[in-house]
Amino acid sequence: MFEKILIANRGEIALRVICACKELGIKTVAVYSEADRHSLHARFADQAICIGPAKSSLSYLDIPAVISAAEIANVDAIHPGYGFLSENADFAEVCELSGIKFIGPPPEVMRLTGLKDRARAAMKAAGVPTLPGSDGVLKSPEEALDVAGRIGYPVILKATAGGGGRGMRIVRTPEELPGLFVQAQQEAAAAFNCPDVYLEKYIESARHIEFQVLADQHGNVEVLGERECTIQRRHQKLIEEAPALCVTPEVRARISSALREAMRSLGYVNAGTVEFVMNAECGQLYFIEVNARIQVEHPVTECVTGIDIVKSQIRIAAGHKLPDIIPRVEIRGHALECRINAEHPETLAPSPGRITGLNLPGGMGVRVDTAAYTEGVISPYYDSLIAKVIAHGDDRAEAIMRMRRALDMCVVEGIHTSIPLHQKILADPDFVAGKFDTNFVRRFLPAK
Repeated sequence: MFEKILIANRGEIALRVICACKELGIKTVAVYSEADRHSLHARFADQAICIGPAKSSLSYLDIPAVISAAEIANVDAIHPGYGFLSENADFAEVCELSGIKFIGPPPEVMRLTGLKDRARAAMKAAGVPTLPGSDGVLKSPEEALDVAGRIGYPVILKATAGGGGRGMRIVRTPEELPGLFVQAQQEAAAAFNCPDVYLEKYIESARHIEFQVLADQHGNVEVLGERECTIQRRHQKLIEEAPALCVTPEVRARISSALREAMRSLGYVNAGTVEFVMNAECGQLYFIEVNARIQVEHPVTECVTGIDIVKSQIRIAAGHKLPDIIPRVEIRGHALECRINAEHPETLAPSPGRITGLNLPGGMGVRVDTAAYTEGVISPYYDSLIAKVIAHGDDRAEAIMRMRRALDMCVVEGIHTSIPLHQKILADPDFVAGKFDTNFVRRFLPAK
């Protein structure tokens, strides 16, 4: 096992990794920007090193600064968390070349899964269902028109190196395709320094389902069930839950079997999430992408399986075998997660600032992952996440009731939060009945 791990991240995920390391008896090193000098992850790590100013490009995204801190602290491994450098294959490669274990997939696998068109081809070859679409990068609007004409409208253009909804355009008619094609290319180039786009059939009434995967260095692959991530706003998840109501045991077994084969064929190692879109009308799942890292919403899977995914990541990176880490996977009960963000619940305007009062909920079946504290500051430089509130119950109804109770007792003063929006969604009869798709949240948002 490793003796010392550097956490190349901040906020609640950095604290989450510190907790896992403490339970494994591993010393931790936190890196922090000048804006995070008083952050909890810097306080609770065994050692903390400042790596630059507030701007993330000069601190958390500065590979030489992170590697220098790792070498100064003489660490064995680096855990990247999510976001920042977590899916940067060049960073993973530099870690390995520096003699530091990267707790994540190998660089070559990250490069493959990071390009969505290539990942799509690999999944299709392994028998994982994919949407009809282009076989690779589209070279021109004319080529896109030809593919769209064959598969039928609506279609969606996607950046091959994309994420977070950037470089995406929904196309409903041939007339608008050329202009949207150019827009998608330009946005992709600006956001990811890569203008390449591809095309898929667009599902109007869709649900967003993802499967949690763990794979070791010895060819063992385990699937820890699925999560429902349909409740979204602007392609950003608001509420996640496990298991998904719309996934039957038969579909779960079939997709899990295909994913074991696919991830094994890719040479995948460590934690990953395979995302799908489900046609809500027929229940068919189609592959979207692979996220080669821990996910924000991993706690709901931990709650229903009892498996510590972060500790599993560390053990896998240390060379342990999955059968020794996870004897078996069993789903127990139901769990939901609400992402509490610093934003006005109606106007959606960001609301950074100082937290003047804070009460975090607790009680049976409630977990809160956060780096917030009274007099702590939600910085305008980084993600607006304040806390993740997770509720677990024997069934979905009990999990919802516990979440309602938890949100009622969650108090964040000094800034606006998304709690009122979450409360409205949880009280909605259609949400309670499980009748929703990715357009569901629009009814709660201000009209444009």
